[in-house]
Amino acid sequence: MEGVLELHRLGGIVPKTITLYPRKGNAPPRTCETPAGMLNSIGLDNDGLEVFLERDLPYLAGIGPPIIVSIAGKNPEEYIQLAARLDKAHGVAGLELNLSCPNVSGGIDFSTDPERCAQVVAGVRQVTHLPILAKLTPNVTDLAAMAQAAAQSGADGLTLINTCLGMAVDWRRRRPRLGNLLGGLSGPAIKPIALRAVYQAARAVKIPIIGVGGIASIDDVMEFLVVGASAVQIGTANFYDPTVSIRILEALPAALAELGARSVAEVVGTLRPPADGMEQKT
Repeated sequence: MEGVLELHRLGGIVPKTITLYPRKGNAPPRTCETPAGMLNSIGLDNDGLEVFLERDLPYLAGIGPPIIVSIAGKNPEEYIQLAARLDKAHGVAGLELNLSCPNVSGGIDFSTDPERCAQVVAGVRQVTHLPILAKLTPNVTDLAAMAQAAAQSGADGLTLINTCLGMAVDWRRRRPRLGNLLGGLSGPAIKPIALRAVYQAARAVKIPIIGVGGIASIDDVMEFLVVGASAVQIGTANFYDPTVSIRILEALPAALAELGARSVAEVVGTLRPPADGMEQKT
């Protein structure tokens, strides 16, 4: 992306999730385009913490924006070990706890059980001074309870949402289009789900929320801000428009001015009730 974007203008970069030990990931095919987004089943393929520290982080730390490292573990102890090592590493601005990857066995366990979520966040909080973001799944019956568990155990913010579990099928061959059968759906199709999740979480906790899911325009960004997000992440749109982040950044002042605001903070969580004055049930 260096040849396309002025990376230093971005508010931050979240690299792909790393784990304590190397992972081969899932069987190919790993990605599949869908009518309103894409499915991915990467399976947390990465070279592990040691390679990240020795090879990747020195480069990332020199490109300009804050680097928020996404980490995942098989158990709370692995999250804690990762956090402790990264806490001492130069160039890490924060940690995002991937508690909700749908593409690996047990990947969402920590974001569907409030007690397990709290255990991971609290353990990480004890070993790092870095800001902690808890990335949660929308696939729960009580999102507010999960958000509160993360906040009360030490998370500095939430990232909502991770991908939604889905699948694609080649009916003529009668085979799934992904080697792992199921994958995580991202892109425009999940934006309504992400907006709902951010809205519900913002009403349940006081910590900042980063909105993720289907963001590809300034209108998308403003929708997330109004329902309660303080920042956004852009993922899938980068695949077909690498300049999307800068275009949105440049359009932001005019969009804020349209609402009579001079800063993002002035519009965060300012959603009004329906026109008839009756607040809908959540």
